[in-house]
Amino acid sequence: MGYQLLTTDLDKVLLSLSEEYDVYAPKLFEGDGCFSDIDVVRYGKINFLNEIVFDQKSDYSFKEILTPISETLFYFTEDEAIVPKERKKGAVVFLRACDLNALKRLDDIYLHNGAEDFYYKRLRENTKFILMECKESFETCFCVSMGTNKADNYDAYISVKYGKAYIDCKWDKLTDLIKKEKNEQTDVQPEFVKENNVKVTVPQEITNEVYDFDLWKEYNERCIACGRCNFVCPTCTCFTMQDIFYKENKNVGERRRVWASCQVDGFTDIAGGHSFRNSKGDRLRFKAMHKIYDFNKRFGYQMCVGCGRCDDNCPQYISFSTTIDKINEFCKEGE
Repeated sequence: MGYQLLTTDLDKVLLSLSEEYDVYAPKLFEGDGCFSDIDVVRYGKINFLNEIVFDQKSDYSFKEILTPISETLFYFTEDEAIVPKERKKGAVVFLRACDLNALKRLDDIYLHNGAEDFYYKRLRENTKFILMECKESFETCFCVSMGTNKADNYDAYISVKYGKAYIDCKWDKLTDLIKKEKNEQTDVQPEFVKENNVKVTVPQEITNEVYDFDLWKEYNERCIACGRCNFVCPTCTCFTMQDIFYKENKNVGERRRVWASCQVDGFTDIAGGHSFRNSKGDRLRFKAMHKIYDFNKRFGYQMCVGCGRCDDNCPQYISFSTTIDKINEFCKEGE
């Protein structure tokens, strides 16, 4: 059973939620894109429903809410280390099915991959997810091919039409707030994308010959190692550590976890000056194999969710969906 209510009444619900939660959603930031006077859609705090961008794919994913771009792990002095207090409010996140499927990938990486990540876990446990209706594909999406066009692990589902919001709610607190407003009980069934313009075929078997595929030589010439594909991806989790020492006392400072990219120079450098992947082609090969082979071998499903953001944001027009198909064709030729 779901609920139907006016969007103005839902605004009152969001206002009540904001007392305990920061509400995040895809939001338009005018003139804040990578280039002058270019708008960008990315996640930000919202107060009202009309701030949410429903008709565009966000240029960036939701992941910075759970894995901040720069996060202080602890402050240190000569004698002790102090872990920062957790944020005062929880979080409510509006997101699409592909991103909600990406959440499962993040959970497996941070919580089910050996020791649990303390910092991720405490943010994750106090975050609720509202699934946005997404029944029409965007140009570069290939979520249907990756099996991530549907999701049911949401706390609530929302569809907005003609000034009304239709909500399927599994979260008791939100249900109680909705019942306080003028609402009508109705059957609400989530609607999902059924077909994409872009279709890919993930290779079932990958042999060692793929590591010598000429495609990596081509990408070595085209890639500029900017790392944008990693930063917009909802499932990339690479980071580096930075120790910040305060000017007033060099023995006092903080350790930060900061987003990093497997595509940039120096990411694989180790002591002694050795680097595992010096060429840009090698790095792209590593990323592609991790997305459609290595992760699947460990967890039993593909890492890529087919959101298409990497295709949208690559300044050199390197398409990951095309890469998957080319790898599949190469593997078939070798059979």
